[in-house]
Amino acid sequence: MTNYKFIPQLTADGSYTFFSPEFGETFHSHFGAQQEAEYKFVYPVQLLSKVDRPVVCLLDVCYGLGYNTASALAAIWKVNPSCKIIQVGLELDPEVPKAAIAKGLLDNWPEPVPELLATLAKTHQLQTDKIQAKLLTGDARTTIKELSNSSFQTDAIFLDPFSPPSCPQLWTVEFLSLVSSCLKPDGYLATYSCSAAVRTALLEAHLKIGSTTPVGRRSPGTVASFSEKNLPPLSQKEKEHLLTRAGIPYRDPNLSDSSEIIVHRRQLEQQKSSLEPTSHWKKRWSNKFKIQNSKFKS
Repeated sequence: MTNYKFIPQLTADGSYTFFSPEFGETFHSHFGAQQEAEYKFVYPVQLLSKVDRPVVCLLDVCYGLGYNTASALAAIWKVNPSCKIIQVGLELDPEVPKAAIAKGLLDNWPEPVPELLATLAKTHQLQTDKIQAKLLTGDARTTIKELSNSSFQTDAIFLDPFSPPSCPQLWTVEFLSLVSSCLKPDGYLATYSCSAAVRTALLEAHLKIGSTTPVGRRSPGTVASFSEKNLPPLSQKEKEHLLTRAGIPYRDPNLSDSSEIIVHRRQLEQQKSSLEPTSHWKKRWSNKFKIQNSKFKS
């Protein structure tokens, strides 16, 4: 990895994030990095309903600065300080969590969270009476295979790669099928994305999906599990979106293709598809909104 300089960027809730030159995006929403970790990830996976268990397991896909894990640890231990946590993080660039610690970006969270995650960033493993954690670095397509083959099962999955157009390799049917194989029958997966391609891929990975409350922006996130129970329903607009060409998922049959090949493969599939063009769906719902808005004003 290129050893670029990490410059903290302020977000609207007062927390900081980094910008990735490689992917051309910040690691978090500018509406609030810490807020995003809590409301897009920790709350949707319903961790607080499981804190009475002796052990809670977490899988943090694209660990990044460590905010999702930090927020999860803080939330669990606030309710049940004696709960033991087993955590696995997948991260391409080990310099990212190190830089977050070095710049004090996790100091917003209560102790012992910053101290514990500082150790995890430095040594990639952590063992205390309260937590057993490890950070698997490198291409997540490789590390998720290892994790799935080890029969690892988790209560919650945070799916937090860069956006599908920038990092399609971590939103494919094949990758998400391996991710879902690590989820317990009563577990939940949460992601910030509401992309139709991502949602279709989750469905093809045998998960049911729901829509999470928008945080800071108009777009909701997605929560998934093997059961529809307790999942917030999709709106009719969201359901119809899945039936357009936008709902054609990314594919990576051997989990080794470049992002360019993965994007091109999807574009070819979209061109040959008989599904409704996404532009028609957008126009239809735009017209519905205009009609509803005019009725409201009158």
